[in-house]
Formats: sequence, structure tokens, C-alpha cells
Amino acid sequence: MLFEVWAPTARRVALHVEDEEFPMERDPEREGWWRAEASAGHGTRYGFSLDGGPVRPDPRARRLPDGPGGLGAVVDQEAYSWRHEWAGRDLAGAVLYELHVGTFTEAGTFEAAAGQLGHLADLGVTHVELMPVCPFPGTHGWGYDGVAPWAVHEPYGGPEGLKRFVDAAHAHGLGVVLDVVHNHLGPSGNFLPEFGPYFTDRHHTPWGAAVNLDAPGSDEVRAYFIGSALAFLRDHRLDGLRLDAVHALVDERAEHFLAELSAAVDGLAAELGRPLFLIAESDRNDPRTTAPREANGLGIHAQWDDDVHHALHTALTGEGQGYYADFARAPLTALAKTLTGAFFHDGTYSSFRGRRHGRPVDREATEARRFLAYAQTHDQIGNRARGDRLASHLSPGLAACAAALVLCGPYTPMLFMGEEWGARTPWQYFTDHPDPELAKAVRQGRRREFAAHGWAAEDVPDPQDPATRLRSCLDWDEPRREPHAALLAWHRALIALRRAHVSPRVRLSDVHVDFDEERRWLYLRHGGLHVAAHLAAEGTAEIPLTVHTAVELASWGACEPPAGDGLLRLGPHSVAVLR
Repeated sequence: MLFEVWAPTARRVALHVEDEEFPMERDPEREGWWRAEASAGHGTRYGFSLDGGPVRPDPRARRLPDGPGGLGAVVDQEAYSWRHEWAGRDLAGAVLYELHVGTFTEAGTFEAAAGQLGHLADLGVTHVELMPVCPFPGTHGWGYDGVAPWAVHEPYGGPEGLKRFVDAAHAHGLGVVLDVVHNHLGPSGNFLPEFGPYFTDRHHTPWGAAVNLDAPGSDEVRAYFIGSALAFLRDHRLDGLRLDAVHALVDERAEHFLAELSAAVDGLAAELGRPLFLIAESDRNDPRTTAPREANGLGIHAQWDDDVHHALHTALTGEGQGYYADFARAPLTALAKTLTGAFFHDGTYSSFRGRRHGRPVDREATEARRFLAYAQTHDQIGNRARGDRLASHLSPGLAACAAALVLCGPYTPMLFMGEEWGARTPWQYFTDHPDPELAKAVRQGRRREFAAHGWAAEDVPDPQDPATRLRSCLDWDEPRREPHAALLAWHRALIALRRAHVSPRVRLSDVHVDFDEERRWLYLRHGGLHVAAHLAAEGTAEIPLTVHTAVELASWGACEPPAGDGLLRLGPHSVAVLR
């Protein structure tokens, strides 16, 4: 078997296979690469030592049986026998469901998560979006401090466990999207800098030195991350990738890394004959993120839209701290703007940033499906001090209003696990760092961060306490109780309506919103589907419809159809979906 590794500054490299050592030779055709032949097969442990140093795992190891600090293991991608044929499932018409393997069930494994896929199929979602599954220190964590972008976290079930999960999802007709982190690696178990210039001091990010995408050696670094993305899509039969915080991928080259990645993914889709897509998390409010490459865009197929979330959150809760401040001044105005134009900050002044931010989207040319809308995500729950969900603060009626605006709105909708039944279990920030100094730094840093926002230290859960993770696991008995059962039925009904009545090709110019900021009602319409919501806690909203006849498809709360005067009357915390 041929083993290869990129180590451009090493003077000598040795391959270690089980208990044997093999000197490696420079590859005459590829600068900085070393190669050696050795007998090995599926499961064989191996690693590399540079200049006589300690044996390190292969940066491209597909499996790390003993975690980030241990040796890699050879993975024969043909060893797994796929049970289900899969033609792929496109992003057009999708309803996504964000899921964290470690807390979706208390067991926290791919196998246990697969046991609940029937629930998701019955709910009507089309794709499961897995939070990161690359190896990270310890057993439990969010996964954003992963250190091996080609491998799969062993406590979840390793690479074969992921394949079994994807296979099971496909059996239920569900696509699978994986959240990948290219913008940084975790601080513990990260050996990449020993191998080559994977990071650069030319740019800095919130996590320190930036991934090297444009300095000397960056050709191989770009190929490293693009290769890992293609390998996951191809070898695990994924349908798409969610790209974490792409605004932190600093790249000054003429062809941006994301454009190169999107071209490679499109090429793989053509090769495999099934649709593949990329979804970016971007804080830039830049239309170029999802614009086609031929129009000088980055060619990403869709992006998360936090502005929709912020506007909806302030309209529902009245919160106005931090980045919510600009949205909270007139929340329904902000919500109407984001529902029709994607971005609230489209060149306007952002008080949170202290500068103007964003650019406007071309409403005539842009399809709404290129933006993901959501009332909750792992970030927006887990980065609150106590990890409290919306259902902890909202009435069931307001939760129903949020669901209708997201699921029957123009954008590609996404739910966070448990949201469909109004889960009241928190989803908190938790870690399992074996390094006591790192664990202490994370604990103190978390408390210091929230103390600056007025939280007492004792109110911030200890990320290292196993109870923090256990509190964050879903309670699968909740959906059987009220009001959770009713909310679950509501979500099922809305998703069914969406699949029957919402066109995946609607453009932003086809979306219209009327609203009354003072009386707190909003009337959204696109195509033939209309959503009217009354967010006030008292009184009756009289909403003038823009059509002569309307068929009520679903409603929550007090709803009185027009009686010849064209006014739809909604009671407090009520919503109606009309055709």
C-alpha cells in the first residue's frame, strides 16, 4: 500500500506501520511530498515521524480509533456494503433539521440517532444537517474544536457509524448534510503546524492565526480542505455540506477558496450523477456568496440568514441586547425587510459593529431558496448563558406563529432538533477537554464573557460538568405531552402545506409583506400562499387581505375568516395560513 504525506520543511520522514518503521522518500513529481510502500489493510494503525520526532497521526487519516492524539487507521472505503441506492436529494424544496449527534439521544451515537430517523421522516423534513463529526478531544462536545478534518469522531461510531447513519437516513428518504469547519482547528491535538504551513500570521481570526489560504504553501492547504470535503461527499454519500463561519476564511488570492471549493463540488456532482450542494454560514451579508461563479460570485448554493432570525427573535421576545439592538427598534419593520430582501443590514449602519454593513440583494434575480430561515439554531440557543430555547419564554401560540413564518415562508426553512415539539430542555455549551489547563481556561473564559453582559458566574453552566451535556439531551417523552403534542402536529401540518403549495423557484421580488408595528400583526404572501400572524398578547387584529377569496389551510388560535369586508380577524398569539 502506498502512504503519502506533505511535509515540505522536513529533512527526513519515517512511516510507522504497527511496530515497523519505514524510511520515506521525497516524491520527485510533487514538491514537499514524501512516499513509502508498506503492507497494510483495513484497520492497520500507522503514523509519521518528522526528523526523528514523535509519531503523529496522518493529517489525512480517515479514522483515529484512539482520538486526536493517537495513530490513524487505514480505512478501506469499499469495506462497507451500502444497503440502499440513493439518487440524491437537491436543496430545492428542502426542509432541513439541524441535529447534534451527541445530544439528539442520551446515548449520543450515530446508531442511537438513526433509531429516531422515523420521527423525522414522519415530520416531513427532507434533510438532516449534522453538526460537526470530525474528531475532537474527549467524548462529548459541540464539535467545532475538531482537529482532523478527514476523520470521524470515534465515540459517535467512527467512519463506519457515519455510513450506517447515512444509509439509514436514505432508507427513510432523508438526505444528509454535514457541518464542516475549515476556518480553524481546535487547540488540543492539533499537529498540523508540525507538518507544514497550514496556518499563517498574515491574517488573524477569533481563534488565532488564520488557515493559510493565500500565503506560501497555500496551494496544498487549499487542496487539503477541498480534498476532505470531496471525500466526505463521495465516500459517505452525503448530499451537502454546511460551511462554518466562512467570513473567517481570509483569502486574498484572485480565485477565492470558496469559489474553488464550489467548482470542485459541482464537478463531483457531475461525476457522481447526483446533486450536491454547499450551504455557507456567513456574517458578511454579501450577495456574492451565493452568486454564480460566472457572475464573479463564489458559487455557494445557499447561506444561513441570521438577519431573518434576529428580526424574528426580537419580534417574538422583545430582546434588544447586543446584535439584536438595531432589529429591536422596530422589529416588524425589520422582519418585513428581511422577509422580502434577505438582509436587514444591506449597507445600513450596524450599531453592534460600529460601521455600515452588507450589500443589497438583487430581488429580481435572486431566488429565495438560496437563503435559510430559522427561528432557532445551535448558535442562537447554545451561545446564550443558560442555553435556553424559545419555548422556555414563549406561549405555544407565539411558537406556532414562528413556525408558520419559517415553514411557510419563502426561504429554505431549518429547524433545530426538538423545536418541532417546543422542547424545553436547554441546549448548553459543553466540553470534555482532557487537558486540565485547557478545561480551566474554557470554564473561566465562558464565565468572564457572560459576566460582561450582566450574568452571575454561578448562573453560567460549567462546560466541563457532565451534567451540562446531560441537561442538553432531548427528552423524547415530551412530544407525548401537551402542549408539545399539539405543536408537533402543527409542524407536521405546516411542512405538508409547504411541500404542496410553496414553489422552490420563488424570487424575492415575488414576496410581499404588510404589517402594523403598533398592533403587532404581519401579513406575508408569496406565490399563492399567505401567512397572517398576530403577535400581540391581547386584542383582535383586523388584517386586510389582498385577495377577494382565500381558503384557510391551517390556523392556530382564534381565527375568524373574512365576512365580506376582506378583513381576517386573529386573536392574540394566533396565526393562519391561507391559499
